[in-house]
Amino acid sequence: MNRSHRSRRVLVVGAGLFTALTLAACGGNVTAGGGNEGETSAESFPDGPVTILVGQDAGGSTDLIGRALADHASDDLGVAVTVENKPGANGALAAQELAGAEPDGQTLMIFNGSLAYITPLAVSEDEAVDVNDYEVVTGISQDDYVLVTSPDSGFTTVEDLAAAGRPVTFGTTGVGTGSQLSQELLFKDAGIEASAVPFDGGSPTVTAVLGGQVDVGSVQLGEAIEQIEAGDLVPIVTFAEERPEYLPDTPTAVEEGYDVPVQQSRAVVAPKGTPQEVVDRLAEAFGTAFESEEYQTFNEERLLTPNEVSGDELLEQWNASLEDYKALVEEYGINLGGEQ
Repeated sequence: MNRSHRSRRVLVVGAGLFTALTLAACGGNVTAGGGNEGETSAESFPDGPVTILVGQDAGGSTDLIGRALADHASDDLGVAVTVENKPGANGALAAQELAGAEPDGQTLMIFNGSLAYITPLAVSEDEAVDVNDYEVVTGISQDDYVLVTSPDSGFTTVEDLAAAGRPVTFGTTGVGTGSQLSQELLFKDAGIEASAVPFDGGSPTVTAVLGGQVDVGSVQLGEAIEQIEAGDLVPIVTFAEERPEYLPDTPTAVEEGYDVPVQQSRAVVAPKGTPQEVVDRLAEAFGTAFESEEYQTFNEERLLTPNEVSGDELLEQWNASLEDYKALVEEYGINLGGEQ
């Protein structure tokens, strides 16, 4: 049943792969790294190349965002800014490495929101990554999820799925991702019997939907827009709070009466203890990138919504999302870890 009396909050998620693993071998909790705090100042920063860690594979959305930002930040800082891919566990491995880096602003990370507020719901407390253990430099952007199906399926609405007369199969971009959570919440709220089929990212999920391996799948809008525009995929609902300008004719799940807004979000973070003046200098450099016409075109082409908020505001968003998702997962008895 719908929860019309529960106040809505825009919940942001990040896409990307989470695999059920333990981080005990990496020392349990991801905690802040050491170093001689306070040795770096705005006057001496940067004193060498800056590295941006990306916890996803090269060529994906997070990687492309990191590289677009690196180019502009390099110009502003006057040093080389390079992206280094450290894929694994939805970014947890990259976060572990960042936590052990010197807190001098020379090593950063593009942090996916799902690592902050979905992964903790799928692993034990001592295995979860806490974004509050880092210095957030700036928010970056959000993108929306869309539930798609093949034209051959005959489904065009959530009501069609409910009337299927059989369990529905839904593809996800991985265990513990926003793709999984958005569909789990929708089908629970709509009373639809459904089972998840996890894939390794958005591209194979789209392929599975196109090939009829699964009935539907939730993917980032940018991963499906070409097939939607070509008529190869049918959008059923988006999981945005309001209709994205890129899909003005597709209703949101909220509009359809299902209170399950889910979005992806990303931020730039530094090791805990990085001096505030260095964090501010980095925020200034990335702010220059945000203002550039080239980067704004990059966002538009990839259907990204700017979320270029301060570190404090970003933490408020993500911490609130964690609490809201935790309540929803408990309410519906959803197990994101994949065990039945």
